Amino acid sequence: MSYFRLLIICVLVLISCKNKSEETTKQDSQTPVVTYTSFGKEIIADDAISSKSMAQHYQTMQVGDSINSKMIAKVTDVCQAKGCWMTLNLQGDEEVMVKFKDYGFFVPKDISGKDVIVNGKAFVSEISVEEQQHYAKDAGKTEEEIALITEPKKTLSFEADGVLVLQ
Repeated sequence: MSYFRLLIICVLVLISCKNKSEETTKQDSQTPVVTYTSFGKEIIADDAISSKSMAQHYQTMQVGDSINSKMIAKVTDVCQAKGCWMTLNLQGDEEVMVKFKDYGFFVPKDISGKDVIVNGKAFVSEISVEEQQHYAKDAGKTEEEIALITEPKKTLSFEADGVLVLQ
């Protein structure tokens, strides 16, 4: 009789475990899976601030100021020569120029319009006319567009040590 009770208990335990795993699978299948492709230093997506929040930080910064940060934003442009820089939309028509630490990695040239998470150092700099023209050439701008660049420009910059590209 005790073997019979033990057998019934074991069957009930197995059945209850099976039902739980099926429920977990169903619940997991309803949650969308977010995948990223990683470049540079391996980073995680947690704790990234929005581009709008980052824009507010930049408003309080002067040339030479810097802060460590991780933000999520949409790519507006990428270096078409090598993928050695990109620009991200912050808010409205405000953009931030992202370069990669120690020129140590590049991003794909076809990620314009994708969301990315960048980790590194945000700062404000002034970019010379020559450097602006170089970036315009890398971006595939026409000679006429490049010739219109005639003054140094205060630029919101970011040196990324790691990038996640949303797939």
